[in-house]
Amino acid sequence: MIGHKSLFNDFIYLEQLQKFPNKILLNGPKGIGKKLFVNHFLNFIYLKGINQSYNLKNYEYKLSNNISKLLSSNSHPNVLKIYKKNDKKIIDIDQIRDMIQFTNQTSFNNDRKFIIIENVNLLGINSANALLKSIEEPNNKIYFILINNSEFKTLETIKSRCLEFKLSLLNSEVIEIVNYYFGYNIYSDINLDYINNYNSPSFLISLVKYLESNDLSIKQTSIDDLLAHIIKNKSYTSSEFIKEHLNLFIELFFYKNISNTKKISFKIKKYFYLKLSIVKKYNLDFESFFLEFNDKLLSE
Repeated sequence: MIGHKSLFNDFIYLEQLQKFPNKILLNGPKGIGKKLFVNHFLNFIYLKGINQSYNLKNYEYKLSNNISKLLSSNSHPNVLKIYKKNDKKIIDIDQIRDMIQFTNQTSFNNDRKFIIIENVNLLGINSANALLKSIEEPNNKIYFILINNSEFKTLETIKSRCLEFKLSLLNSEVIEIVNYYFGYNIYSDINLDYINNYNSPSFLISLVKYLESNDLSIKQTSIDDLLAHIIKNKSYTSSEFIKEHLNLFIELFFYKNISNTKKISFKIKKYFYLKLSIVKKYNLDFESFFLEFNDKLLSE
């Protein structure tokens, strides 16, 4: 685990004091390793029970042990992970009902149970109310860890009942994660259009993989070039990575080009932001949006 070590040590300290809170909210930007952090902590907790230890010196564990295999495959009998299903827009009430059934079952080895809920902002009204009722019921053997991407607000009724911890990464840690993933110093090769203090290691890793898979130069492909490629190949319909980060690509383009020789104004930026928001909200055709974007902003 790279980064988040101070908070990880705080969690361990609370655990050693037997004062680890039952209801935790982890808040932080998308793609900085919140789920990875939770997975490391679960390994620390459950490896103790089989006389194996988590390596606190290097913040790592052996993937070969059975506990880690169970946790990574979401098969550990005392851990339930809840997340939005691919065919759903929200975390629905049936998933929370399954969670309630899980809490009522006898735990394996009489050990604690952990319930991990990813993207809590995607809870529907009914599922949020059902979750609220569950976390209000005292149970020393049940622990909730809720994960939220900080660009979205968490329901106050849920947030107020949890102890919130905020996660972030230093730029040096972002660089270390990206380089570690690829096994060499690739960060210095990434085009400067994509380098800022806000882009997560997850985004940069996915960007590099997308560029490489489409035979695009990591160093030479500017944000203008990438958007031209996206429009030409209609990648906004075929690539999950592109669809997920459309807003970010548009933002990077305007950040680079406003007030430069292209004379792109804030008024034009506001126009295209509003239009993109309408297209996404009402599930309209992206093609007309990008044709206009290309004609007005990318074409020579």
